[in-house]
This record gives sequence, structure tokens and C-alpha cells, in this order.
Amino acid sequence: MTVATAPSNIAPITAEQIKHLTNSQYLAQPYPAPILKASFKGSASDFQVDELMQLEHSGEGEHLWMQIKKTGMNTNFVAEQLAKWAKIPSRDVGYSGLKDRQAVTTQWFSLRIPKGQLPEISFKEFIHTSTRPTRSHHSSNQEGILDSQEAVEVLQQVWHSKKLNRGTHKSNRFVIRLTDIELNPEVAPTIDDVDKVLLIIAKAGVPNYFGEQRFGRQGNNIASALEWFEEGTIHGRPPHPKKSRDLQSLLLSSARSAIFNQIVCARVAQSDWNTGLNGEVFNLEGSGSVFATQHMDDELKQRLASGDIHPTAPLWGVNNDKVTGDAKALEDQIVANHPILQRLAHGLIKKDLKTMRRAIRLPVSDLTWSWREVIMDKHELILHFTLPTGTFATSVLANLVAELSQ
Repeated sequence: MTVATAPSNIAPITAEQIKHLTNSQYLAQPYPAPILKASFKGSASDFQVDELMQLEHSGEGEHLWMQIKKTGMNTNFVAEQLAKWAKIPSRDVGYSGLKDRQAVTTQWFSLRIPKGQLPEISFKEFIHTSTRPTRSHHSSNQEGILDSQEAVEVLQQVWHSKKLNRGTHKSNRFVIRLTDIELNPEVAPTIDDVDKVLLIIAKAGVPNYFGEQRFGRQGNNIASALEWFEEGTIHGRPPHPKKSRDLQSLLLSSARSAIFNQIVCARVAQSDWNTGLNGEVFNLEGSGSVFATQHMDDELKQRLASGDIHPTAPLWGVNNDKVTGDAKALEDQIVANHPILQRLAHGLIKKDLKTMRRAIRLPVSDLTWSWREVIMDKHELILHFTLPTGTFATSVLANLVAELSQ
């Protein structure tokens, strides 16, 4: 089945090709998965995410910052409802990052209210009683009242002098419950063997893959990106220069993510994802800083082993001139040998995006876990860990579970 139409001189892209490029089951992992099968997100409480924000509020100003705990709601929906509650333009509502709908999440929002006058009813009362159109991406009833799977709670609110901008928070704390666990008898015949793998992950980290959600349902963002790059249309129509900016940004990000994942996959397959190559560009842990090197030496190897620095792969674009030597040769080879990656790379260069670097290794901080016996010999696993913003909890789970279902 063809899912994207290519120009007449370029082969069409099939659903199977898209699947191989965007489905995480095809990405190499450094550790054999100790759990053969497991389920998560059976309920929203199985997946909890809390923003970790290090910021002192001024206590005065025209921006009301609200820390909100939400269940069964995505970030965009809550932002829209906050704008309606405060009767302000959507552009005056700020947030740092997007959070899943099928989860219990805690995050901050800011509302620009110049006169400092709040509505007479609370936001919780507003969102639970207001009538609004049925949302196709939610399960609300026809009257628009929240259903039993949706909830919102305002934890804190404080005035501040600045708007909350994207990327302000530096990390997220996750609590994830895995159920219906079936151990992989060849790797982990007992839960003690799973513990051993978790100890390795806590020490060595995992490959920093982009999650499947980056590519849209069934990987359709890749097909749409190719259509846009090669035909100038998205879903058959020329994109509106202003109204489709978010969509265009998403497609660019998806294209870059696909290339990045395949380069990381190759590095994992040849066992150098957490070691350096000659000509490598390294990322300094906990920062966006990178530096290039021509040759590996003992000092760099020690810094890699300690987790002070990480190898990187490109978020593809123009001016990819920091990487050299063996590292550059590998990156260029991966793209050159994959026809779809070639086309994505060409499209990104035509859009004149500047190359950025992203760490290949993802440290898993403060990893703890506990087992709960549900019935005899049947256990649930509860994981607690912290990840930097812009990374994916599914990258951790992929090293634990071979087949993860929702």
C-alpha cells in the first residue's frame, strides 16, 4: 500500500518502509530485553510525569503562573481552556513542554493578565462545568462536561514578571507501572535477573532514540514531510505560510528524528554508541554545549566512562562541519545507503536548517524500582526515574520490554 506520492522520477514510499523507519521494534538495543511482554498505560495512573522546574517566582507582575495536575488531558487542550477561562488570547498562555493525554501529568502554565483580575469562578470549576464542543481527540460527552477519565487540579498559582516559555524546565520525573509482565526465560528467568539489567541501565544509560510519537500515527509524518519537501504540499494542499507553522515545524522535526534514530541504531549495532570515534562531536552532560575532537585519547575515554560527556549524532541540516573523520564517514554512509533518508536529508537542506547535535547516550537519573505481586508468580513493576526534557521514557522501556502494549 502506498502512503505517499513521490514525483514521477522517484519511487513511491510504502507503508512497510515507513514502519521500518519509525517503529521502535526495528531499532537496535544494547541489552537483551529481560521482559518479553508487558503492558502500560492501561489507566492514566500507570504513566505519571512531573515537570521539575527550578525557578523562583517574583510574586508580582502580569503573568499568573499555575501548576496544574491533569488526568486524561493533553497540554494544548488545557492551554485552550485556560485562555477561555481568563478570557485572553491563546498566545498569552505559556507552557514549557507538551505532555501526553493518556497520563497523570503535572506542569506549569502562565497566563498574561495585565489588570490582575481573575475570573469569579476557579479554573477547576470552569473546566468541569463549562459547555464546549465535543473534542474528537478526547472522550468527553456531547455536552462537553469532563468524563470520569478526565480531571484537573490547580496545585499552585503565583504571579510572576515573565511569560513561561518553551523549554524552560530542564527535566521530567516519571513514575511508570508495567503490568501483565511475561519474563524472557532466555535472558531473565527470574525478577532478580530483571533487577540486574535495571542496575546496568542506571549506571550506563540507554540509547537516546526519539519515540514513535514523534512520527505521528503509523509514521505518517514522514510521508507528509516527503510530500512537502518534494511537491510543496501537505495533505494535497500548499501549506499556509502562517497558520501551518506548527505543522511544518513538526514535519521538520520528524524528518530529523528519523535520520538521527537510524544513525544511533548503527552506532548501537556496532557497539560504539557509548564510546567515541575519531572525529567525534561530544556533548557535555547536562548542557547544550558540544565540542569536536580529531582523535580519541585516554582523557576523553575516561570522561565518557564517567558520564561527563556523550557522543552525538546530527539533527540534519546545513553546515554539518563539526564532525570529521570516522564519525562523519559513518553518518554520511548511513544516509547515502538509505534512499528515504537521502530524500529527507535533501529536503532538510533545501529548507536551510542548520545542523544541530544531540547526545546519543541518555542517562537515566535517580532510577529506582519496586515489584508488586498481584497473584501468585504474577508481578507488576513500578519504575521511578528522571530524564532531561526533550527525551523519551519509551527509550528506557525499550531496553526492558521486547513487546510493549498499551
